[in-house]
Amino acid sequence: MNELDREAAIEQDLEAERHRRRRLDEELIDAYDEELEMEVDDRLQESGLQISDEARALRRVYFRELIRLQGELVKMQDWIISTGHRLVVIFEGRDAAGKGGVIKRITQRLNPRMCRVAALPAPNNRERTQWYFQRYVQHLPAGGEMVLFDRSWYNRAGVERVMNFCTDDEYEEFFRSVPEFEKMLVRSGVQIVKYWFSITDDEQEVRFQSRIDDPLKQWKLSPMDLESRRRWEAYTHVKEVMLQRSHIPEAPWWVVQGVDKKRARLNCIHHLLSQVPYHEVEHPQVTLPARVHHPDYIRQPVPENMFVPDVY
Repeated sequence: MNELDREAAIEQDLEAERHRRRRLDEELIDAYDEELEMEVDDRLQESGLQISDEARALRRVYFRELIRLQGELVKMQDWIISTGHRLVVIFEGRDAAGKGGVIKRITQRLNPRMCRVAALPAPNNRERTQWYFQRYVQHLPAGGEMVLFDRSWYNRAGVERVMNFCTDDEYEEFFRSVPEFEKMLVRSGVQIVKYWFSITDDEQEVRFQSRIDDPLKQWKLSPMDLESRRRWEAYTHVKEVMLQRSHIPEAPWWVVQGVDKKRARLNCIHHLLSQVPYHEVEHPQVTLPARVHHPDYIRQPVPENMFVPDVY
């Protein structure tokens, strides 16, 4: 290798590292809360994070569209409540694929009493002796409710299979049972929408590294996540089997391209809205009643030592 080739190789490595650094910066920027992100743009340069004018313009478009779609979600929830519709939305995907991010944006402006998130921990000893679907059934929606499963009964087809937490017989029984289980729910009036969030090997590496580097996100990284990273190819195989064996007309799978998280969120929400036959529900105009005043009303003073200190 001559001098020119060596310099070109060094420059190529430097450019790759710069690109990786930009991606990590984007990951950190994305962690800012939705309500604050637009306000902190001017401070990003001061903190050393880089964002281009094009990226800033795209973010403005993203936020405008997100707010519009969230307004439609409010209308959809209103329709669900008024009609007694029951909706289950399943979010599956590799670790760090963006499932939690889209769930957060869906629920952000909805009534939490009528829109619940079910994110079940590993089964305890008692639950392991139950019918496999039993612990999920208790989280299914009543009339007028929607439930978002942040991982679901498809754990058996994914992590349990890869990590050998289930036997071959239990794995096969799952695929015999799950189509009938979902058909039964649909026949009883429960709508099921299933999403698989797809990301690349390189993108997962960037997101995991971002979690390692950011103290505010390290809680998201578990030993199981690290092991899943090592077993990337095994997860690919079980995902392909799962999509093939549990894709039924009554509850089909939908794949969300998740490398660009903001586009993935918008695409998923837009698609979810298209799956529910909602319309805007008319409500009588709300009028705030006048406060009643009584001549003998006295407000008792609160002791000073009961107040939270004004630190800010």
